[in-house]
Amino acid sequence: MKMKIRNIIFTALAAVALFACVPNEEIIFGVNTGTEGGDITVGPEGGIKKISVSAQDEWVVVTEDPWIMVSPANGRGSFECEVNIDSTILNIERKGTIRIQNQKTGEKSDFDIVQSGFDPQIVLNKKNVEIEDFASYGSRSFDVEVLSNVEFDVVIPADAENWLSYTKDELVLDRGARPRKVKVHFDWKVNSRDLARNAKVEFKPVEALDLARQDTLKVSQKASMSIPVGTPAGDSLAVISISRALGMFTGFDTAEKMEHWTNVKVYKDGPNKGRIRYVQFFMFNTKEELPYAVQYLTAAEEIVFYSNANQFMKSLDTGEWITKLTNLKRLTIGAYGLTSLHPDFKNLKSLEFLDLGSNCFQNIPEILTPENFPNLHSLVLTANQRNTIYDLSNDIRENIGGFIEDTGLKRFKDILKWNQLDTIRLSVNYFQGEIPDMKHEGLPVWTYEELKDSLATGMTQLPEKLQNLPKVLPDTKFFAINFNRFTGSLPDWILYHPNLDMWAPYSLVFSQEGKTRDGVSAGFTNEPVSLDYYYEHYVNKKWNPNKTN
Repeated sequence: MKMKIRNIIFTALAAVALFACVPNEEIIFGVNTGTEGGDITVGPEGGIKKISVSAQDEWVVVTEDPWIMVSPANGRGSFECEVNIDSTILNIERKGTIRIQNQKTGEKSDFDIVQSGFDPQIVLNKKNVEIEDFASYGSRSFDVEVLSNVEFDVVIPADAENWLSYTKDELVLDRGARPRKVKVHFDWKVNSRDLARNAKVEFKPVEALDLARQDTLKVSQKASMSIPVGTPAGDSLAVISISRALGMFTGFDTAEKMEHWTNVKVYKDGPNKGRIRYVQFFMFNTKEELPYAVQYLTAAEEIVFYSNANQFMKSLDTGEWITKLTNLKRLTIGAYGLTSLHPDFKNLKSLEFLDLGSNCFQNIPEILTPENFPNLHSLVLTANQRNTIYDLSNDIRENIGGFIEDTGLKRFKDILKWNQLDTIRLSVNYFQGEIPDMKHEGLPVWTYEELKDSLATGMTQLPEKLQNLPKVLPDTKFFAINFNRFTGSLPDWILYHPNLDMWAPYSLVFSQEGKTRDGVSAGFTNEPVSLDYYYEHYVNKKWNPNKTN
């Protein structure tokens, strides 16, 4: 048994000795880049390329180009390496050389990295956008991400500028020709028409140059529901569209017939039978002009818009659509946040009653004249204050409303010349100064024939105080200017106006409050303690319980 073990050991040792005498196969030093010719070509974005190093000795990577990195950068024996090529900042080609050198033999293998430069480009992350005809305010927008290495302008076609707009972040080209991303924000408006609309938005370089890529954006907006004009069905659809656009807190009960809707009245007969005669839109939240669909309510005699959320914070225009209703007789746009009226507002020549109270006007709109509104007899402009400010001299806020810009009371004076008005309500504003005496405004004076029925029996001429009295607002039965900042003396045309006793003067005329910009306390220096002086002149106007007729 021992002899067998010795033989086995001897045989094994002999085999090892024999194998040790066979030389190792020699590995030829070299680099395989995987490309024909050995050089590596990459685009401007750079990237990672793999190479194979064949060696049996130690080797090292040598390059003088900082935009090229090889990992591992040295080793012993064969390895697979990664060549990391940085993105370029140039618009031209660049070349770098990599050398891998055998540390023992000095052998070396060279190859080039050839990188193209960035061509001028404007690239969009989306080239087609489809939007709905309607969305709630604050949701009518979309963003486009632009990758570019040139300054560019966004060009919206002229026929789309009324419904599509944009804002653009600053494009920071801080890395040469390397493209940077920038966001372009688009806002769009409700499409109230039953036609789809499209816009081809261009992105044009500021400087004239050829681009390798220049994307355009196509925006497509869906059509709105069709509204049949001049029909009860069309009116109902218009009201629904208006309430939706306004963001009304409570809508109309469309499960019921329109004639049963709250705040809606329809014609019972005649050519407009079933159509809307009166409608009120109450409690809503909009930051836009009156909706497009309002123009379809062509049979309406009265429309009311009232109570816009946070109206005192808004600065809105009526827009043009309400101006299409040339047969409208009564209109209220109250607590809406108005600061201006559309230039075509003068088209509403059939108006008899206009209420623009509780808005934010800085001055009485210039468009409100008797020439533009020949049928108007009632004008309401109360409480156009954004804030209630008692002492104007101790407050630095601007844009406070209340007709604060009517310095010299020019527009107030214009209203006083509007003879056909029977109702004027200008209470709770910031009118300041002394009420004009109107003696030099070219107005006629009251005559004996006009006032004789109010004078004492047998009086054949006007009392002295009524002589040469300017004929201001002759037909005005309701006149309210209380809670303004009027100061100074009450003019005679008020103190002796034939309708003064109808005006409830102690509550609606004489009563002022607060202080002016100059710190003067509001109120009149000659406010009468009673109307006895008045009835001494207008004897027959004084109430007499014993009078039989």
